[in-house]
Order: sequence, then structure tokens, then C-alpha cells
Amino acid sequence: MLTCGAYAASDADIAKLGSTLTPVGAEKAANKDGSIPAWTGGSMQAPAGWKIGQLRPNPYAAEKPLYSITAANAAQYQAKLSPGQIELLKTIKGYRMDVYPTHRSCGYPDIVYQRTKENAKIAKMAADGFQLGSATGSGFPFPVPSNGVELIWNHKLRYEGQGRIEPNYTMLSPRKGSSDFLKLEYTAKYLVPFQSPNTKAIADANGVEFYFFQESTAPAALAGTLFAGVYKLQTTNEGWQYFPGQRRVRKLSTYAYDAPLIGLENTYYVDQAWMYNGMLDRYSYKLIGKQEMIVQYNSFSLRDSKRFTDKTMFGLDQINPDARRYETHRVWKVEATVRPGQRHSAPKRVFYIDEDTWAIIVVDMYDAQGKMQRVQEGSVTPIWEIGACDASQDFVSYDLPSGRYFADIFTLGQPETDWLAGAQGRLKPDMFSEDFLRRAGSR
Repeated sequence: MLTCGAYAASDADIAKLGSTLTPVGAEKAANKDGSIPAWTGGSMQAPAGWKIGQLRPNPYAAEKPLYSITAANAAQYQAKLSPGQIELLKTIKGYRMDVYPTHRSCGYPDIVYQRTKENAKIAKMAADGFQLGSATGSGFPFPVPSNGVELIWNHKLRYEGQGRIEPNYTMLSPRKGSSDFLKLEYTAKYLVPFQSPNTKAIADANGVEFYFFQESTAPAALAGTLFAGVYKLQTTNEGWQYFPGQRRVRKLSTYAYDAPLIGLENTYYVDQAWMYNGMLDRYSYKLIGKQEMIVQYNSFSLRDSKRFTDKTMFGLDQINPDARRYETHRVWKVEATVRPGQRHSAPKRVFYIDEDTWAIIVVDMYDAQGKMQRVQEGSVTPIWEIGACDASQDFVSYDLPSGRYFADIFTLGQPETDWLAGAQGRLKPDMFSEDFLRRAGSR
């Protein structure tokens, strides 16, 4: 089921923003048993003494788990777990979820609250029901969503600053019977014109959701490979790749949807990046409702190079459970099924979307036989210098048929991400073009 067109929130719903709802549309109140506290504005103030560029201290480091979930007691917590999470507990030896006190730590700059309220009045989907029709920048388009596709657009347009420079890597676990990990290292750059305070309409951002550039630095076989992409709000995305061995730039007209990501041995669909990305038109999106769920949150430990190294973080079958912090949060649930006449290697996906950030935080992916195919777990971490939370870095996807997993956009042990590169003018649109790729490759 897909509902489209202009369904602006009612005046009564808009009045709830900032009162019974948070300024971006989450329920402000605590839940009945207090395991989810009331939202009181988030915790976006940096700890005393911390400076930009330094390793982020964990403000919750002294806390101990309230309880742990394993295969032995998973049934007790089934109502707050996705089927995919339960599958991981059952099939991966030693899989454990340590559940800590919940902190609703995510807030946003005032302009995000202001623009979100404006969007509640004016944002709408395009006539095709998949692309964005109108919205103002620096705000969530649909704080009171009426259908599943609006929720997905909230995820796509979540505020994580205006652009960043991000040294990161992808780690792919070994094939069965091997102990050899595959580590792909990159420097990525993002420019997000939609999040500029100057963007008051889609045209102000030239119709661009975000620009993306990536340079592969390791392993040697991929070093020097360059990618540039322009992700659009209302038209088809564009992407180009420079291959150093061929010394040429190629347009990637089919590098989307379920195309396998280059270099990751058919474990990663292109549209799995950032938990979900790209054009939405392969699926219909059904809004199921809201529920309480145990999800990764305040994931400072995944970035803590004082506690963990690659060797201690990445196990043969899973990320080290000691590095994963789970909390109880409210999530929206959206079921995506392939539309008639379309195809996808994962014909069904179920998205679980954090209410405070609109970020997709868990995805269950099913194959054509209805069996669990892949399970993605994201994480949410406060980024004090942008006054918002990041939910793009540090996500993991478990491929159940092969028994392998990849950890993507991990920054453990890397130079700190420059989260202010976009806002402070260190990134420009012409740094993400086909011509720039050609010039960069020839140097």
C-alpha cells in the first residue's frame, strides 16, 4: 500500500509539535514502566574539556547493563525484538545483547525545529508517490507522517550537519573455514545542500539530496579507485567511477538498488548503504505502526580506540558484544514489498525507525521464499559539534545464507570525522562532478 500526494498535517497535529510531541514529532512522554524516559531536549552539550578532533568520551561509560539477552532467554524479550534480531541470537554462537538504561540524548539545532514545523504545513510527496514534491531544508519533511514512504523520506533527510569529511572503512568477515578478514579503507566526503539554512525550497539545493565522493585507499588492488555520486530529490541519481587500472571514468547507470557493491563479494546491495538509500520506486511502503524495541543507541564504544582495536572489535561471526550498547526506544515500523512489475533480490524489507531521529536503526530483509536473508543494525551517537546525532556510521549487516557480516562506515582508529566541513565551506558542489573525478584520477 502506498499513499501519495499532498496530505499536510492537521492544525491539531501541528500544535502538538513541541508540546505532547517533540519538535521533530516523537512522543515526548515516558512510557508506562519508565524504561523509556521523557524527552527533555537531548544531551547535545559537549563534555567539559573535550575539543573537536579528539576522541569522543563516553558520558555513560560507568553504567552497567540492566540485563543481557541471549539465545537462552530471547523468548522473554521477543515483543521488543525484530524477527531478524531473534534470528541472530539463535544462529550465531555467543551472540549477546547487553541492554543499558535508556538515554534520549538526541536533539537538534533550533533551525531544524523551526523548519520541521514549517514542513508539517507545506511538505508533500510528488505525484508519483516516491519522489519529494516540496519541502523546506534543514527540517524533517513529515514530522506527523501519514504513510510509510513519508517515514522513509524522514530517514533520507535526517539532519546530520551540512557535510563532512570522513576517513572510514568497511570490514568483511571471513568466508567459512578461513580467518582472513577483508578491510576496505576510504576517505569519504559528503555535501548536503538540503541542510543549509539557505535552502528554503528544493530548488535552492538544485534538487540535490546530497553529494558524495569516495577515494579507496586500501587494499592495494582498489587503491586509487574514485567514486562520485549526486543523489537527487526529484530525479534519478547519478554516479561515476574512476578505475586507475584503466585510467578512465565510467558512468554507473545501473549501480543502484540491489546491484552488488564493488569489492564486497556479493554481501552488500548498493541500497543498503546508510541503512537504506537511493530511489524508492521498487517497493510499496506500508506503515505498520509504532512499538517499543531494543536497539543500539549511544554507541560511543564502537568508536573507542582506547578500548578496542580491529582485532578485538571484529569476531569471526559478530561484532564484539562488549562494544555494543542496546537501549529501549520507540520505533516506527514500515514494511516494504516489491511492487508488481518490479524486482529486487530482497523482495521484502521491514524497517524499524527511531522516533527521536527518524533514522532507520534495524532492517530485516527477506528473500523470495520468505526466509530471513540479511539483518542490518544501525547505531545512534551524539555529535556535539553539529548539535545532532549521527546514524550513518557504524552499521553492521549480517548475511545469513553465507554466515558472513560486514561492518560499514566504521571509524574506529581513524582520524576523527570533520563534521563541520560543509558548514564551514571546505566542500563545494564542483568537487563531486564527473569532471572533478577525471581531473583527480589523472593527478
